[in-house]
Amino acid sequence: MKVLDLESFVADVTSLADRMAAGEPQENIQRLDFVRTRLIELYQRNLVKINHSAMELVCAKHLIRDGYSIDVEKPLTDILVCDVYATKGDGVALVEIETGFIPPEHALDPLSYYVARIASKVARYSKHANKFVLATPPVSILPIPNLFRRPPRDRTAEEVKEVKALCDRYYSNPPITEEEILNAHLHMVYIINIDAGRVVEMDIDSYLEKVGDMLAKGMAGIY
Repeated sequence: MKVLDLESFVADVTSLADRMAAGEPQENIQRLDFVRTRLIELYQRNLVKINHSAMELVCAKHLIRDGYSIDVEKPLTDILVCDVYATKGDGVALVEIETGFIPPEHALDPLSYYVARIASKVARYSKHANKFVLATPPVSILPIPNLFRRPPRDRTAEEVKEVKALCDRYYSNPPITEEEILNAHLHMVYIINIDAGRVVEMDIDSYLEKVGDMLAKGMAGIY
């Protein structure tokens, strides 16, 4: 990696961290600086990029203000690495950041792929946390399957099978199980405003009601 790239990354994350640390208690500043240092270490290993790191930093500050200690890019299993890992007492909150990026190989089925990716993340990650959050910038819309609006007892076998069939088209190693989909939980959506350095929290019903009509029309026929 070029030295200039590292210098630019350090300057950007430091500038953002300093801006968000303004007026914060010393303990919060120290926790935020830990995240900044961790992101720089990860960048040196070519494991993160600035756009994603900036969103992780903004999410971190939001959770730090709520009393959490934060790590980023933390391994959960041999195949799962979470974006933001937050702990407070015995509780664990996980935040997965989605930017809406679609790989070129899915240029002809972008929405189906994205719905499957969202569903698979909720199914795979949420079992590792007391609280699971999807985060996105305001320029992206999360196509969250409707069954995640309801608790497991209110999900039908038919809709679980439909979501699994969609996930199976894109994820087979290992496949997403019906049990994972049935028991998955999504507590909240974070809207990340990097320009303002802040997060807006929305519960799932509120989020889907805001974008519901658009998603309902766009997702017709996906599963």
